[in-house]
Amino acid sequence: MSKKHLSPVFLAVVAIAVPLDNSLSATAQTPDNTQQVTEVATVESNHLLPQETGNNGVSKNQETPVAATAVVLEPQSDSSTPAVKVSTANSASIATPEIIIPTATAPSTTAQLLRTALSGNSEPRAKAEVIIPTATTPSTTAQVLRTALSGNSEPRAKAEVIIPTATTPSTTAQALEPEATPETNSSQENANPPTAQPVSPNNAETAEPRVLVSEVAVTSPTGPISPELENQVYQAIRTQPGQTTTRSQLQEDINAIFATGFFSNVRAVPEDTPLGVRVSFVVDPNPVLSKVEIEANPGTGVASVLPANTVDKIFSEQYGKILNLRALQEGIKQLTKEYQDKGYVLANLIGAPKVSENGVVTLQVAEGVVENIKVRFRNKEGQEVDDKGNPIRGRTKDYIIQRELELKPGQVFNRNIVQKDLQRVFGLGLFEDVNVSLDPGTDPSKVDVVVNVAERSSGSIAAGAGISSASGLFGTISYQQQNLGGRNQKLASEIQIGERELLFDLRFTDPWIAGDPYRTSYTANIFRRRSISLIFEGKDDTIETFDPGNITNRDEQDRPRVTRLGGGVSFTRPLSPNPYQKPDWVASAGLQYQRVSSRDADGDLRKEGAIFNDNGVQISPAIPLTESGTGEDDLLLLQLGAQRDRRNNPLQPTNGSYFRVGVDQSVPVGQGNILLTRLRGNYSQYLPVKFLGFGKGAQTLAFNLQGGTILGDLPPYEAFTLGGSNSVRGYDEGRLATGRSYVQASVEYRFPVFSVVSGALFFDYGSDLGSSTKAAEILNKNGTGYGYGLGVRVQSPLGPIRIDYGLSDDGDSRINFGIGERF
Repeated sequence: MSKKHLSPVFLAVVAIAVPLDNSLSATAQTPDNTQQVTEVATVESNHLLPQETGNNGVSKNQETPVAATAVVLEPQSDSSTPAVKVSTANSASIATPEIIIPTATAPSTTAQLLRTALSGNSEPRAKAEVIIPTATTPSTTAQVLRTALSGNSEPRAKAEVIIPTATTPSTTAQALEPEATPETNSSQENANPPTAQPVSPNNAETAEPRVLVSEVAVTSPTGPISPELENQVYQAIRTQPGQTTTRSQLQEDINAIFATGFFSNVRAVPEDTPLGVRVSFVVDPNPVLSKVEIEANPGTGVASVLPANTVDKIFSEQYGKILNLRALQEGIKQLTKEYQDKGYVLANLIGAPKVSENGVVTLQVAEGVVENIKVRFRNKEGQEVDDKGNPIRGRTKDYIIQRELELKPGQVFNRNIVQKDLQRVFGLGLFEDVNVSLDPGTDPSKVDVVVNVAERSSGSIAAGAGISSASGLFGTISYQQQNLGGRNQKLASEIQIGERELLFDLRFTDPWIAGDPYRTSYTANIFRRRSISLIFEGKDDTIETFDPGNITNRDEQDRPRVTRLGGGVSFTRPLSPNPYQKPDWVASAGLQYQRVSSRDADGDLRKEGAIFNDNGVQISPAIPLTESGTGEDDLLLLQLGAQRDRRNNPLQPTNGSYFRVGVDQSVPVGQGNILLTRLRGNYSQYLPVKFLGFGKGAQTLAFNLQGGTILGDLPPYEAFTLGGSNSVRGYDEGRLATGRSYVQASVEYRFPVFSVVSGALFFDYGSDLGSSTKAAEILNKNGTGYGYGLGVRVQSPLGPIRIDYGLSDDGDSRINFGIGERF
């Protein structure tokens, strides 16, 4: 052990009397979780020194016994020689004039004073005194300190100097003990020294005794320590050779050493030397960090939600180095942030990190396992009980809400997932308010998730009127029940009466078949629809029905009405393994039966139609209005379809694409024995652009391409029609073409104008590809044409109200109305 000694010069130490009720200690957690107590070791001494009488009136014959008991929980082995580094100060470092001079005749008195003070056996004194002895009184130092510690002398009344002192030892130990314990995440921020309190003449607390330090050493019971760790200790402590120290200062030094993060245990051991007290800081360095592991959700059997390499990414830079608890704490903060960023907001480190002898640190993390998911109903005022104190009962079945939650019992609570779950629950349209609260589970590491909902009225009756290019003026009356039986099943009926159409429809929809894991839905409906078909209308002429017994009877000549009476069922399933994510594809399959008939305005069956002049004279060949030629057909269709929707907004898309394809296959049954295959496809693309500099809304360039064909039989009423608000604008509804096949293309530039008003420039093209039907030929429809123009969109609760002014290639113009964008 290398040492540096103080020169035999005039040294000084201030002695201040103070009560020491507790020994100097700090608690640390060892790698195997056994508790160690760090103590300043004292030696047993029963040496009695006589008190001298000075001018202060204290009796010379009074003796004060000092019994300092050694308290060392972990004595060092005699066989091991600790490595020690000693730093020594020169005489110039002594700055205080109040001194006690130790002499060679009393080498043990200074250390004995410190140990006696640390033993806590002295009584508190009322005042602090500064005594300046001379070289002729070698025993004055210990005598004065012991007298101060004993508390048996009378209070001095003269020559007293009051010195500010730190807090009492017991208060200091209580304040510092947690910071010295790794279980409380010892770090530089936590290792705060005690705050000094000034001592006034009326203060009941007294100052601590100060002793001279001759040497400071750093040693380890495990063998030599690296110079780097030694420097960490020397930079942390305030106790220096040639200066005085106190019990509180040593306690602060121990906590400061702990705060470096490199040590699992620290002890301060004072020893007497001829020149003062030699203080040895005995430290146990932490092991070299080799690995950090997570023990997630102990006792639950739920694995960690973090990827396996997350911990190594955070702590890899610390591997191979001495374990530093401060650096470990910073890594734990990064780990906590990783949980937070991924939405696992309940993740929390439990207990202290476990450090094994081979340097493996195990972190126990409770990530917040969901034990149960409950549904709690509230009224519109947010109350959970009624006026009688009974819980609010809802109509909706609990499983309707719970199946919308991707979060399940046994999983770890995730804020991001829960937010999406609440959006889906609110999207059911059954509730006015939806939120989540957490209740404690049966295990402290588990929680119960409570979904709080306030129901809204689910039944409605509505009446309205409107106008469209295809139907003209019309009025509707409808009834809808959105939560039939509390199972989120929908029952709806509608009656629509218009200039061109009479409709009755009754349908039942289950948006998620109970027990199905893929969110399969189905709809069943029955309907009766009578409409004036656009297929039989041309630009200048119209095909009309007639009385076969009196063809020229003008009263019986009228536009044919196509009546469809039938019903069907269709199933829809998202093609995704996860029913809680937006699917890329959605498939549908259905079966539909229709009894199709052609009738006149009085409802009488009519088999054929022709063009008549104003005098009622037939001027075109008669054509059949149904496939069977009897005026009635049976049409049984198997319908298959698929769609992919990547639009950012289904109502007003500004980016993305939409694709749909479908096939209808008829089964030849009943009248007409119809066998047909209908193929259709539709694709739209939306591109954000910035052509104009005005307006704050989005500008979009939209493209649409669609087409279709019918193979096999072609009943007249099933042909494709072109022209109108949803086809080639600038033409009247159905006036451009009627054919077995068609292709249609459109491009629109959509731009904002102000507030709720936006504009559009468009160009449409359509063709029947030369597949015109007999009806189109006698009506002299173009078959191919285009239109262009501009439009206005006005936002409304029903969606954008669309008004387009279009010009056709024939030079005609038309204003088209509609709800929603054209595509």
